[in-house]
Amino acid sequence: MRAPSERTLLFLVGAVQFVNVLDFMMVMPLGPDFAAALGIATSRLGLVGGAYTFAAAVAGIAGAGLLDRFDRRTALGTAMLGLVVATFTGGLATGFGSMLAARLLAGFFGGPATSIALSIVADQVPPERRGKALGSVMSAFSVASVLGVPAGLELARIGGWRLPFFAVAGLGLALAGSSLALMPPMRGHLEHAGAPAPLPILRRPLVLLSLSGSATAFMASFAIIPNIAAHLQLNLGYPRARLGLLYMVGGAVTFGTMRLAGRLVDRTGAPRVAAGATALLVSVLAIGFAFPPAGLPILPVFVGFMVANSTRNVSMSTLSTQVPEAAERGRFMSAQSAVQHLAAAAGAALSSRILWESDGRLLGMNRLVAFSATLSLALPFIAAGVASGLRRRRGTEIHTT
Repeated sequence: MRAPSERTLLFLVGAVQFVNVLDFMMVMPLGPDFAAALGIATSRLGLVGGAYTFAAAVAGIAGAGLLDRFDRRTALGTAMLGLVVATFTGGLATGFGSMLAARLLAGFFGGPATSIALSIVADQVPPERRGKALGSVMSAFSVASVLGVPAGLELARIGGWRLPFFAVAGLGLALAGSSLALMPPMRGHLEHAGAPAPLPILRRPLVLLSLSGSATAFMASFAIIPNIAAHLQLNLGYPRARLGLLYMVGGAVTFGTMRLAGRLVDRTGAPRVAAGATALLVSVLAIGFAFPPAGLPILPVFVGFMVANSTRNVSMSTLSTQVPEAAERGRFMSAQSAVQHLAAAAGAALSSRILWESDGRLLGMNRLVAFSATLSLALPFIAAGVASGLRRRRGTEIHTT
């Protein structure tokens, strides 16, 4: 098979990521719908969102010592097939327990799929263009927001909450299957890999610092994300019929800003971009979630949250790809995925303990925002520490050669 160009490969990886991201994103705005149908309290939706991320963390730990032993395409195909089956199972849920089990299964396969996709990008794209490339692939998040989530919400309105699960499973089988069929085998990393030790990379201070940055970013954001739809509808009176519009506009804006963020990271450095995005995120959390004034315009608040959060993720992800060596990148990405998802699960689970429902409102949001904002402020400092460590390492390598 003739190797595709770098741009074509990024498009194929992005298509696979679109299905993966859509599966994850769709569940949260649909939460109030299936919660009402299945008799689930809205304050427990954080547990449903956290189930996916917890399972993804467990899978990341299990896969950290395994993913670098396999062809990247084969590993990605296996993960996506499992995700499709799990998504279909979610549409068959009959209560809180069965929905929780379906999301656990989806996370077990979806987490490794993300790790493998990012490993492919890091393997194929040199560091000087990697920020832009990751921004392009991660823009699958935006495309899912623009096209997938509004379509899922509309399908739920027309045919019930189960229909979006079945539709995403079918789309995943078709889109991910065709994209993977066009990818060539990817075994280059195997030429440099010996029998991998369990996780020796976790003994390195730079690796631990990088993982702590990912953890703080994901815990801070996922304390809020599973509860956005419920907060907007119950606390701010935003109509359910217009929820798809928010995701469509927010996704369209972030589609451009994520690409811009990747270029800015390549030109000015990840710490500066992370600092600017953090300032925006904390402002949006205070105004839109903790102390929303009367008549608050919902659309700019929602878009601001999506832009700030996605920009922070691009910044930290670009830095993180430079931390491992090529032969251990799959293991590192899997460990990073485990940390990210475990942190996200912790944030989501914490939100279910802090929030409570009373008289048709979701209460405790100001306390949850205080936690999220405080944790968010750590990211720029951690990013600066990782960037400094990478510069020192490069200086040592040049000196020794």
